[in-house]
Amino acid sequence: QMWEEAIALGKELAEQYENEMFDYEQLSELLRKQAQFYENIVKVIRPKPDYFAVGYYGQGFPTFIRNKVFIYRGKEYERREDFEARLLTQFPNAEKMKTTSPPGDDIKTSSGQYIQCFTVKPKLDLPSKFHRPVSEQIVSFYRVNEVQRFEYSRPVRKGEKNPDNEFANMWIERTIYVTAYKLPGILRWFEVKSVFMVEISPLENAIETMQLTNDKINNMVQQHLSDPNLPINPLSMLLNGIVDPAVMGGFANYEKAFFTEKYMHEHPEDHDKIEKLKDLIAWQIPFLAEGIRIHGEKVTEALRPFHERMEACFRQLKDKVEKQYGVRAVLSSLDERRGSRPRSMVRSFTMPSSSRPLSVASVSSLSSDSTPSRPGSDGFVLEPLLPKKMHSRSQDKLDKDDLDKDKKEKKKEKRNSKHQEIFDKEFKSTDISLQQAEAVILSETISPLRPQRPKSQVLNAMSSERRFSVSPAAPSSQLSPPPITPRTKLAFSIQPNLELNGMSSSDIPDVPPPLPLKGSTADYGNLMESQDLISPTTSPPAHQRVSP
Repeated sequence: QMWEEAIALGKELAEQYENEMFDYEQLSELLRKQAQFYENIVKVIRPKPDYFAVGYYGQGFPTFIRNKVFIYRGKEYERREDFEARLLTQFPNAEKMKTTSPPGDDIKTSSGQYIQCFTVKPKLDLPSKFHRPVSEQIVSFYRVNEVQRFEYSRPVRKGEKNPDNEFANMWIERTIYVTAYKLPGILRWFEVKSVFMVEISPLENAIETMQLTNDKINNMVQQHLSDPNLPINPLSMLLNGIVDPAVMGGFANYEKAFFTEKYMHEHPEDHDKIEKLKDLIAWQIPFLAEGIRIHGEKVTEALRPFHERMEACFRQLKDKVEKQYGVRAVLSSLDERRGSRPRSMVRSFTMPSSSRPLSVASVSSLSSDSTPSRPGSDGFVLEPLLPKKMHSRSQDKLDKDDLDKDKKEKKKEKRNSKHQEIFDKEFKSTDISLQQAEAVILSETISPLRPQRPKSQVLNAMSSERRFSVSPAAPSSQLSPPPITPRTKLAFSIQPNLELNGMSSSDIPDVPPPLPLKGSTADYGNLMESQDLISPTTSPPAHQRVSP
């Protein structure tokens, strides 16, 4: 299911098929596969495997793993207990360590085998091509793939313990592990090359927790908008844990710990961080409002009392937050913060199977672009998606199959007639120059070659030319040969009643100009049998010339 990697390899193959091998059949098959991969990325939900840090300590292990730490990629839906059991089967004499802190030298130099295993979190490293916010369905792949940095957080308490609020003095000791290569690679595990540790203050931990919570709500809302058939239970637990103060306390603990005059006086350097935390709290209301709206549409009658209680708690929370931290616009500003959704995602967000009204997020996505961005193949602009079109695409195809055929036929005829008009206009507007009373207009009739003249017509033309050459009143223009016209595949016809360059069609002679004589009589199919014919290009002798 690593379709992103398959697409990258497919592009390399497509380059070979298109520009090196010119195998268009293989290219078309490959492009169809790529289209299916892109569709899978957007629509198919892939499981996210866990990553585990494993340390092998003691002289009893082989040298290539002795006193080293490795990052393993677990299987799909594999828990840490199952992974540990699978690991210990390879080393049945090893002892499992109970702590996650690095061991001392006594364990490293002992003759036994000690295995330390704990779950680590991969750190997202987005490729540079994602320079703007994109759909979570696309980003989710890079949260657990192509990762090289992993972190493990352990809470540490500093100072006096506060029984009323545990967040005030809870620091986070975060260990960062960097592997030799990105996971997954040719192996499902790689050695850790560097380890360093950072400390997160309680206020920084609160900011990070609020940001993760907002992202989690928004991601789940997007999933329910794109797939209305998802179960509602995870959404119910997430919303209730945030809205109901009796469950987890919400962000009231942060207010008690950091929004006091005492804390601001003792930590004046944290003023910007406190403002950021307040902003995140205010932005949580639009996310919760959209989640509760979706929950209300999908809730069953059995859970209706639970939903009504959650709505009552949310109204109280909303009034309190908007009064203290300000109001945030529900969706228009939300899209500006998260980045406008790609047009390709609008379809997935506006294709519910049930006939429910469009969500506010979907309407906002449609109205964000003033001009439609899907031109038709014939240059006709398609109308944007309308909110009243709620049926699926398959139903629409079944219901309006005949109507679509008629529309396509009419469009085809209209397109052909339009092309014909353009063709006529271009040729009629062309200035056709006359060459010695030879005016022609190109017609659309296509013939393989210009047909030959009949034998009688050629002989008549030759005899008339012979008479003209010795006539004293012959104009000088007829003594010069007409220009040789190259053969083309287009036939020429003279339009009747057409005036070109001031000469009407009546002025054009009916007899076409004769062909110039060549040096060899075989050029004209041996039509001329007399060798004493005088060429029109040959002037008469001096004694025959008659003075005018």
